[in-house]
Parts: sequence; structure tokens; C-alpha cells
Amino acid sequence: MPRSVNHVASRARRKRILSQTRGYFLSRGNVWTVAKNAHERALQYAYRDRKTKKRNFRALWIQRINAGARLHGLSYSQLMGMIHKNGIELNRKVLADLAMNNPKAFEAVVNAAKK
Repeated sequence: MPRSVNHVASRARRKRILSQTRGYFLSRGNVWTVAKNAHERALQYAYRDRKTKKRNFRALWIQRINAGARLHGLSYSQLMGMIHKNGIELNRKVLADLAMNNPKAFEAVVNAAKK
């Protein structure tokens, strides 16, 4: 009996990966072995950078809160210590948004934390 190979499935698998690598530089987008390696590496980067994105945003929020706190004569750590001590339940994302887009509300939070 001749060997049975599922060419339909293997062709579909190659076609799917080649379609996902369209737009990649030079042979990374159209040569099967190079495209397969580039696609696997891209998935590794995507997995890693989903975690890195969270880290970067937290750092950005801290910088914005620190800049807003400095306008009121406090450091970031002093402000956060006062906020936690007084039981103000606002996370860093919300505090950073207030510091950037609503300085009066941020000032009210700072004054509430100082009390």
C-alpha cells in the first residue's frame, strides 16, 4: 500500500504561516523555512512583551504621579505612603490620569492624603 501523506493539511499549515509573515523583511515573508523561524521568534517576542508592557506602563504611571507630587512639595514615595496610611483606594493608573488630565482633582487627593 502506498504511503499516505496529508498534503492538504501541510499546505494549509504553510499557507497560514506565510500569510501571517506577509510584510516581513526580504525572505522572512516568502521563504518557508525562514518565514517559519521568523514567525516562531515573533511569537516569542509577543509573549515576552505582553509582560513587559505591564512593567512599562507601571513605570510611566509612577513617573507621572511623581511629577504631580513634586508640584505639591512631595516625593512619590511620601505621597504614596500618605495615601495608603489614610486609606485612599486609588490605584496608580487612576492617580497618573488625574495628575495628567485633571490637576485640580489630583490636588484634592494630595490634600486629602496630607490630612
